[in-house]
Amino acid sequence: MMAKIESAACLGIHAYRVEIEVDVSHGLPQMVVVGLPDPSVKESKERVRSAIKNSGFRFPPEKITINLAPADVKKEGPAFDLPIALGILAASGVIEADQLKNHIFLGELALDGSLRPFKGAVVIAAGLKNNYSFVFPVKNAREGCLEKEAVIYPVNTLQEVIQFLKGEKQIEPLRSSNFSPSSTISKSNEGGKDFSEVKGQFFAKRALEIAVAGGHNLLMIGPPGSGKTMLASRIHTILPPLSFEESLAITKIYSVAGLTEDYGLIQNRPFRSPHHSISQVALAGGGSWPKPGEISLSHGGVLFLDEFPEFRRDVLEALRSPLEEGEITISRIKTQITYPARFLLVAAMNPCPCGYLSDRQKTCRCSLGQIQKYQSKISGPIVDRMDLHVEVPSSTLQTLTSEEAAENSETIRQRIIQCREIQAARYPDRLFKVNAFMRARDIKQFARPDSEGRKLIEMAMKELRLSARAYYKIFKIARTIADLAESENISSEHLAEAIQYRSLDRQWWG
Repeated sequence: MMAKIESAACLGIHAYRVEIEVDVSHGLPQMVVVGLPDPSVKESKERVRSAIKNSGFRFPPEKITINLAPADVKKEGPAFDLPIALGILAASGVIEADQLKNHIFLGELALDGSLRPFKGAVVIAAGLKNNYSFVFPVKNAREGCLEKEAVIYPVNTLQEVIQFLKGEKQIEPLRSSNFSPSSTISKSNEGGKDFSEVKGQFFAKRALEIAVAGGHNLLMIGPPGSGKTMLASRIHTILPPLSFEESLAITKIYSVAGLTEDYGLIQNRPFRSPHHSISQVALAGGGSWPKPGEISLSHGGVLFLDEFPEFRRDVLEALRSPLEEGEITISRIKTQITYPARFLLVAAMNPCPCGYLSDRQKTCRCSLGQIQKYQSKISGPIVDRMDLHVEVPSSTLQTLTSEEAAENSETIRQRIIQCREIQAARYPDRLFKVNAFMRARDIKQFARPDSEGRKLIEMAMKELRLSARAYYKIFKIARTIADLAESENISSEHLAEAIQYRSLDRQWWG
């Protein structure tokens, strides 16, 4: 006897339907799974057999053939355990085939028949909600309900699923959560860190505020102990709150990667800080079945790269396309997957191997060749994509012992939130909501300087030998500076401050 049952899988952050066909026929007792299953799917045979027996049902001692369609797309993960078990029971006559219609079944089976959660529940709910309801493990139900209008039936065991399908047990469906599309999620400061703890470094703090307000990438350069890492570790305290749409987009990425906490909504902007020994695959994403890397896991948040030149050259070059396009595409022989990658890149580095090239208190002992070799680890195109270059000098004893109160994170954050609101109102019909992603036509429309500003930028282009990309970045930064000042027009003062953050183009890599 043959049975068909509907399931689903994720391809990147998109879902597609998987039809599972189960045929039970006379022959030597064996179970064969076809349709490009990976090892975790093949191993489901033993989990399914034990789960069916331990749930009180008879496992048919016959030849069982299982086909996962479409057969030309690789299937991975243990989430097909539940539909395979139901298909075997339906083909054996335990349940009627009609009882399986209009449902998507997913879940990993334990040997005792209980259900374990799987990856990508919210992605599957979003992609197939218009045609199906879903039978998910209880832990996945909350995540699936984040998608509006999705209908989820939460279940604990295989036996409970059978009782539900037969009508012997009523299960109240869960629908979309109480979040509305217009609601926002508050950002909590769980680490207790604050910018008021940073003594001095007013120029660097100002640069960080501009970077977060406009979504501009930032490179901090300074000697060891100057406070670069300390500043970066407090960025999360000034990030604006997430909207529901942003939270859902981030949750989809983390769900596919299996990193959602308690299988619920991601409520805080990501702050990822990988070690400099990270591989290109781990940063950009990939593998035999492409998974999101640190670049995509930073979507909507911050990617902090400390000891910037210590990262491998090919790793840093993988940043080029995402920084420009806001997404990253991973290509394999049989598939091509695109993940969102719109993040704020913050990097920190020493000016030379010993770190004291620009220090006013200690003498650099590096040779010219060592300095050039160290700086050449970062290519010119990567430096060009960093919107702001900030020198972070070492602090003096007077600064460290000063009792003067520094501005706290919440004060800075409120200015950033106000600035983001100004930008959102300016770009209601654009795909982007921050100044950093303006195109040339947007700059002409929203970032036109006055006559003095034009003279200033012409002089900067000539003296600093700026690239065309740097030219446009200056206008984007100036637009953010003007927004922080609540100024509709860009003045020469705004441009002058923006140009300060490109001065290293002349000193390095020029």
